[in-house]
Amino acid sequence: MDENSYNLRFTGPFSRRFKQIKKDQIKLAEKILKVLYFLKNNPKYPSLHSHKVSTSQYGECWSSRVTGDLRIIWNFDEGNTLTILLLDIGGHSGKHKVYK
Repeated sequence: MDENSYNLRFTGPFSRRFKQIKKDQIKLAEKILKVLYFLKNNPKYPSLHSHKVSTSQYGECWSSRVTGDLRIIWNFDEGNTLTILLLDIGGHSGKHKVYK
């Protein structure tokens, strides 16, 4: 592991949603894995379009782009500056929206 890379910590909601995506949409799961690679190495990598958002479920956190509508919702772990908590995967609209 690169000394400047982040540890990714998966929360229950993120893990459950990702497991469902892997089961139903293999190509989308591959895109998510690519985003996780960039997130681990540089959370502000330009193609991620990472920015702060306010959500009803998680409060203020970060959002990174997977596709046009799909986002990974995450936050820095307050107790460990080199850990990213992966909170959820969802979109702006639809059944699994994370911006409410």
